[in-house]
Amino acid sequence: MAPALPAWAQRLISEFDTADWRSQSLATGLSTVQLNWTPRQDAWRIGQCLQHLFMTNKVYLSAIEASLTGRQPSRVCEITPGGFSRWFIRNYIAPSSRSKRARAPKKIEPCADVKPSILESFLSSNKVARQLVQSASDYNVNRIRFKNPFVPLLRFTVGTGLEIVAKHQDRHLLQAERVKQHPEFPK
Repeated sequence: MAPALPAWAQRLISEFDTADWRSQSLATGLSTVQLNWTPRQDAWRIGQCLQHLFMTNKVYLSAIEASLTGRQPSRVCEITPGGFSRWFIRNYIAPSSRSKRARAPKKIEPCADVKPSILESFLSSNKVARQLVQSASDYNVNRIRFKNPFVPLLRFTVGTGLEIVAKHQDRHLLQAERVKQHPEFPK
């Protein structure tokens, strides 16, 4: 019998499950026009938010997974990000009225028109995220660092990286939900 997942892994899997539910509630049945509608020229569309999250998962999760190769198993009960990591998540990743906006790196910048199939792509990438959380739960995610695919000099721990992915999804799903709630959103 396999040991139960640590609390941090159960929490992150639950957050990815919630992101799946939110994205399905948000985008299921939307037309291409609705998926690509924006209230302002400089605002992202629902489809762009989902595409950005899908591309982020693809790039970020593979970097995290690569860092686990050849490591000795050593479980930890909770993720404990350092001071800089907590500051970075609070100021640039987690949704908040105080969060700073930053331009998306070119590798994960969404295109102008997104197809409805993006929802399924995003959901598939979250399945990979949950599998990675399960795999990573056997390791000390507070000590193993991965090469950041966007800023190579910046190396977060695996635990911080997984937290970033989950909080980043929350941020952009909230952004997409606001687009759909806009009074001029096409019905």
